[in-house]
Amino acid sequence: MAGRSTPFRRFASAASLSIRASCRNRIRDGRLPLSHQATHGFCTTIARQTDGVFRALTDDRSRLPWIEAFKKQQQQQEGGNSKTQESNDPKPAERDMSPKKMSDSFHRVVLPLGRDPLLSDTYINSSGHIRLGTIFMDLDALSGIVVYKHTGPGVTTVTAALDRITIAHPLTEICDLEYSGQVTYASGRSSVEVTCKVARAREDEPSRPEDVLLTCTFTMVALDPQTKRPTNIPSLVCETAEEEKIYKNGESKALAKKKMLKTSLLQTEPNDAESALIHKIWLQQVDYHDPWKADRQEKTVVSMSKTVLSATSIMQPQYRNRHQTMIFGGFHLKQTFELAFCCVASFAHARPTFISADPCTFRNPVPVGSVLYLKATIVYTDPPLIDEDGSKSTQGDAETPLTRIHVRVDSKVRDVEHGHAKPTGQFNYTFAVPKDVRVLPNTYQEYMMYIDARRRVQAGDAQDHQDRLDNDSQHIRQVEKVNVTE
Repeated sequence: MAGRSTPFRRFASAASLSIRASCRNRIRDGRLPLSHQATHGFCTTIARQTDGVFRALTDDRSRLPWIEAFKKQQQQQEGGNSKTQESNDPKPAERDMSPKKMSDSFHRVVLPLGRDPLLSDTYINSSGHIRLGTIFMDLDALSGIVVYKHTGPGVTTVTAALDRITIAHPLTEICDLEYSGQVTYASGRSSVEVTCKVARAREDEPSRPEDVLLTCTFTMVALDPQTKRPTNIPSLVCETAEEEKIYKNGESKALAKKKMLKTSLLQTEPNDAESALIHKIWLQQVDYHDPWKADRQEKTVVSMSKTVLSATSIMQPQYRNRHQTMIFGGFHLKQTFELAFCCVASFAHARPTFISADPCTFRNPVPVGSVLYLKATIVYTDPPLIDEDGSKSTQGDAETPLTRIHVRVDSKVRDVEHGHAKPTGQFNYTFAVPKDVRVLPNTYQEYMMYIDARRRVQAGDAQDHQDRLDNDSQHIRQVEKVNVTE
């Protein structure tokens, strides 16, 4: 036994030294908390952050262990205090409301996917491509850091909406990525626009415009930590003509959103052209069921009710946000995106390619311990089933068809006892598939969802045109070949 134990001790000692060296490298790269090394002599796995984002995207604000946050929540409930969501930031006697520059909120982080194969395990999907849902989580965390640098302490910030995500250039290889973001519009009221970018990282220098892979904008809202009511934040000042242009673009988008709310289908009925289109689709549906007509519903035309895909999960504290008792918005976004991907794949029987995330709204927070219900529905396809003139639309190239598919994910939350339910958001994504498939609404509710999605697609196309993005079929085919998916 003694003779056999000596080589083993040598092997164990060498393995321990190798593992400790690996841990030191992880600490240096920001992937392993210092507390882990202080409490353990060695490590065998990477310590993961509780909110699931890259460690460099977590700020220096204090974070309570869940057991302490849970005890604090119980004490508040026993004391009859309904304000369970509290900020960890001490409220200063007087906040600094002086205008801020765009550069004041700028934040840049490099994600070393190319240099760190272990880190890439979190970001690469089963087909060897970037897992966009995880990137979206990181971007939401980045927007939180950016807005906090603009507002300063004394406020609680929440994600109100994801306005738009678009792919500028496809990512064809696994490499280091650069996350960057800054406040691009703030009028001095409670809301603020944060623009984030993902680009190929360059060594020892910032990325260039041609390196940008993905661009997105978030709308964040500042709340008073005590009253939970919206509170004003510093306005934004522009120093250059380029910043002035960016600011004006953000201002025009804010006005467009207000106008869209006034013309929403929840406020007004469909316009004349939309009402006529609804009638034409209904007539086509009648023809499908008329035994005296030869027109029959093709296999590629699927009723909207048959496209629904649902998911249910309980919200665990590992994915809570900085306010301790609520789920991190980036995790919520990731869950809806991956369900949308699965819904499109089930509908089209093809691997979808992500094109854009259209306006997504976070209506209510998701409490830790609640049950989250997600429902994905295919609500629009382009080419559509029927054009405005009443004729059946066709593919541009019948031999190599390509269809844009708009999927809507509705989110609601219930407590475990299922006594209360409330909507938590609506998320809209557009994918492309190399097949000719169409969706057919049947009920009035489905027609309204169809028209709403049609408006979103048209608004997105107009914005892409304004931003000089080539979103025609050639651009979509270029993205499709890369297969940047889930």
